[in-house]
Parts: sequence; structure tokens; C-alpha cells
Amino acid sequence: MKHKEIAFNVVLLIKLLVFALIAMITMACGDNSRGTKMNNSLKNDYNGTEITSKKVTYLSGNDTLIGYIYYKGEENNKRPAVIVVPEWWGNNDYPQKRARMLADLGYVAFTADMYGRGLVVDNPQDAQANAQKIYSNPQLMKQRMMAAYNELSKNKLVDSDRIAAIGYCFGGSVVLNSASMGVPLDAVVSFHGGLEGFKASNDISNTKVLVCNGRSDEFVKKEHIQNFKDEMKKVNASYEFKEYDNATHAFTNPEATEKGKKFNMPIEYNEEADKASWQDMLDFFDKNFPPNRRG
Repeated sequence: MKHKEIAFNVVLLIKLLVFALIAMITMACGDNSRGTKMNNSLKNDYNGTEITSKKVTYLSGNDTLIGYIYYKGEENNKRPAVIVVPEWWGNNDYPQKRARMLADLGYVAFTADMYGRGLVVDNPQDAQANAQKIYSNPQLMKQRMMAAYNELSKNKLVDSDRIAAIGYCFGGSVVLNSASMGVPLDAVVSFHGGLEGFKASNDISNTKVLVCNGRSDEFVKKEHIQNFKDEMKKVNASYEFKEYDNATHAFTNPEATEKGKKFNMPIEYNEEADKASWQDMLDFFDKNFPPNRRG
């Protein structure tokens, strides 16, 4: 009997040890899972510091514009700022997402209103009509961008000597042309932006430039790309030009595929190109426009 009791106790002890080990592994995996979810999400938290967003009403001449500012940390900590210029759909949720991502990196991010009164459109006809008003009037384009620039410059959160801009599609074209027209931006990044008719001036030589282009973008012709490069060469302006395989127009926007099907447009989301272009922007900013990492 004693031998049986000893054997029973040994088995019981082994089972208890196994159960304890399983519990420890489960707890560890749970913690790692929660950590991964937090790291991969766009939650309003950065190292325990909340990301704040505010609606901003500002003026361009007599026109009322509506933008959104994003930042993290305390309001007494000045930091560099990035203007985010939307696609031709207007200042909708997509530029807000990118602004949050920039705030998460330590920048003040500001989504600019190019159409006025915060107009957002949901079809290509209205988008084209409003974008064309900006394309056809370079001075209006510059005025709207300077309004965003000046709004940031006077903000107590912003290091007014360090302001850059990024833009998507229509917005990509806007940031490139604005730098060439003399908006004093430290750096600009164009994601699948239009290049047709681009004209470089000496002003753009003072701005660091990155162009992220989809190799399968039907809206950006080879001759447009060559013209851009020739124009930049004329004024000895340095730039980086990145292309991504199998990437069409609007390749960074997850909603592009659905909109492309709905409106019969050659646009489609490409996750690989999206991630690669964002990383190229991060590398470009690290070299030319690094954030303050104290906040």
C-alpha cells in the first residue's frame, strides 16, 4: 500500500506541476498578445501619452477653412510639424489616420483643407470639379497652403522653423508644386501624386523632396516622370524617387480598391507598397526632418 500511495502522490505532484506550467505559459502568451495588439493599433496612446486631436477653423483670405491638428504629450513642448494634404476626396478620415500616425512619431500633424469649409466629396465628378479649381489656379493653391503653414507657425506646440508636408494623390501634387512656388517647407513627400506639368523653380532647391510612385499608376505617365526629373535637374534640386511594383494610383489607401470598382477607376490598394512607401518616408524623415523624441 505504501508503494501505491507513493506512486499516487508522485503522479499527483507531476500533474500539479504540469497544470502550473500551462498556466504560466498561458499568462505569458496573453500578455504578449495584448502587447502586440497595442503596438499594431492606432489607439490614442504613445508610451502612455495620449494623442490629442482638435478641430481648427482658420482663414485663407476671406475663405473659411477647417483642418484638424494632432499631437501627443504636453502643450509646452515644441516640436516639428507636418501638413497632411488629402486626396481629391477632401479632408476625410484617411488624412486623419495619417495625421495620427505622424503624431504617434512625435510630430504635430495638421490636415489641411484645400477646398474650404471642410468640404468632403464622395464621387469623382465633384472631386474633379473641386480639385480642378486648385490645379487651374496656382496662386489659390499657394494661398491655401500658406494658410495651413501660417496656422501651424503660430501654434505654441510647433517649432516654426521646422515644418514639412506630405500629400496623397491630389495632395501629392499640391505639396510638390507648393514647394516650387515658394512655400517654405523643410521637406515634402508625395504619395502617388500627379506630376503632369510640374515646373521647378529655385525655391524647391531649399526643400528636401521624396516622391513615392506606383509603377503601375495609369495617371502618372513616363513622360510626366521624365519631365519632373528634368525640371528638378534644371535648378539643381536634389530629390529621391521611389517606385513600387504592381502599385496603381492611390495604392496607400485601403479604401481605394472598393472605390475603384464602384467608379470604374484604375485604383487599388497595395499593402506591400503602402508599407514600403511609409518606411521610405520614415527613413527620409530620419535623415532630413527627424522628430523630437522627448515628448
